[in-house]
Amino acid sequence: MTTLLVIAKQPLPGRVKTRLTPPFTAEEAASLAEAALADTLTAAARVPAGRHVLVLDGAPGSWLPAGFDVVPQATGGLDERLAAAFSACPGPALLIGMDTPQVTPELLAPALHWDAHDAWFGPAADGGFWALGLARPDPALLLGVPMSRPETGAVQYERLRAAGLRVGSLPGLRDVDTAADARHVAAGAPGTRFAARYAALAPTTTTGAGP
Repeated sequence: MTTLLVIAKQPLPGRVKTRLTPPFTAEEAASLAEAALADTLTAAARVPAGRHVLVLDGAPGSWLPAGFDVVPQATGGLDERLAAAFSACPGPALLIGMDTPQVTPELLAPALHWDAHDAWFGPAADGGFWALGLARPDPALLLGVPMSRPETGAVQYERLRAAGLRVGSLPGLRDVDTAADARHVAAGAPGTRFAARYAALAPTTTTGAGP
């Protein structure tokens, strides 16, 4: 059975979503991050994975639903932390982040099946990736991939292909990194906690959240 990993930071002001400030305050940015994390975990909890694991930098809060094992993130760069999360899984694993509150169980469902694929890849609009699945987790597939850059997704995808893996594609999603991202994602996922939190906070900003 597949392990579903969610990698996240505790949503504390000044530690998460710093690119949302301005127009949002650090407290508002953390509130948006908390809503995004809660939405992501709620969707993940509904996925029929063999195990649900939150790989957390920080301490869990009231936003954590039942059914998750919580493990601390490893130290090092993001590539090292992702590699460590995968290496702790004895079998197939699918990892997602906390930046896509629009994710649904239906989007993730295909990546629980490994008969025709050795890996799953979900590209992000900023050039990164929002989901990565490995039938046989191997840290070498992630270590050294430059993270948080426009070419991150392309490099990671090529790493999978160069290893001879059959890569399945998940739909592209937009991460919430900037105020423009927040507005776009909230508009596209109106029933989420994130959309409600954004609607409550956006009128208080002085410059708006961008087009």
